[in-house]
Amino acid sequence: MEAGIVGLPNVGKSTLFNALTSGGAEAANYPFCTIEPNVGVVAVPDSRLAIITRYIPPQKTIPASLRLVDIAGIVKGASTGEGLGNKFLSHIREVDAILHVVRCFADGDVMHVEGSVDPIRDIATIEMELMLADLSVCQGIVERQGRIARSGDKEAIAKVAVLERCAAALNDGRLARSLEFSPAEEKLLQGIGLITAKRVLYVANVDEATAANPDSSDNVRLIREYAKANGGRVVVVCAKIESELSELPEADRNEMLESLGMKEPALSAVARLVYDLLGLESYFTAGEKEVRAWTIHRGFTAPQAAGVIHTDFERGFIRAEVYTVADLEKFKTEKAIREAGKMRAEGKSYVMKDGDVCHFLFNV
Repeated sequence: MEAGIVGLPNVGKSTLFNALTSGGAEAANYPFCTIEPNVGVVAVPDSRLAIITRYIPPQKTIPASLRLVDIAGIVKGASTGEGLGNKFLSHIREVDAILHVVRCFADGDVMHVEGSVDPIRDIATIEMELMLADLSVCQGIVERQGRIARSGDKEAIAKVAVLERCAAALNDGRLARSLEFSPAEEKLLQGIGLITAKRVLYVANVDEATAANPDSSDNVRLIREYAKANGGRVVVVCAKIESELSELPEADRNEMLESLGMKEPALSAVARLVYDLLGLESYFTAGEKEVRAWTIHRGFTAPQAAGVIHTDFERGFIRAEVYTVADLEKFKTEKAIREAGKMRAEGKSYVMKDGDVCHFLFNV
């Protein structure tokens, strides 16, 4: 699963990407300094790992991670090819969720492609291009599939129906994610890659002064109102601060966070929100060699979760022995958890819960 970072040029996308991933993407004061998408991996901070390692000290600790893609800036006219728009839009189609970076800071040294800071105008510019691109896709597929549908093909009939609904919404200036889809319709849409159907996190990129008190910012308030009305979520960051924090040793980083009145880098919240946005959750395995967070889709059964470790685990699944991090904190050892009757044996139909600590028994 991947999330793509999008926005107008010069809003801080590459700075944010570098801070999250230490990816070394070029960040410069001119449009389109990013042409080919940069891909990086970011660890998902999870305080439960520290609790587990306190009681089960491992040789190494491996957090969950997710992939981020830094996509070049989109400009007005992108849907018709302006600014290499068609190429950049194809990159967005390939990701599973969107981080839409919105500039909320004024800086005479960093040019704004529109000449002024107006976050709602900027969001509208990007989303209009995405809607126009999606509308073109919908109309093209409806035209092609319509001929097949007239022959009585049930899948083509269903695909035409759902895409006509999407096209009608887009023509009305509504994002595809504003519609409700049945599970069958969602499956039909999966291979099409409608950009405006993807889940979105708006990242309000503010200046240092606003970072300390984001609720005081009219720009942040406007983005939150827009997101609430349009099915998105919001996180506030100062990419400049986050970039500086990411380059510091841990002791200096903690000192800087304290001086800023922050408990953790804002990017930790970004990583967790993206993880949740993608419909992902973690379970843990713990032993002397390693304590590890494994990434699964929400709703996975125990055999499916075991299969993330190795396909043999799923194929030969017998049962899972499961306990909670709270159990470990209370009883201190797995032996004590078992003796207290808190070690559960779960079978093939068990749906995993976020934060389960597991041992899998299998036989192949």
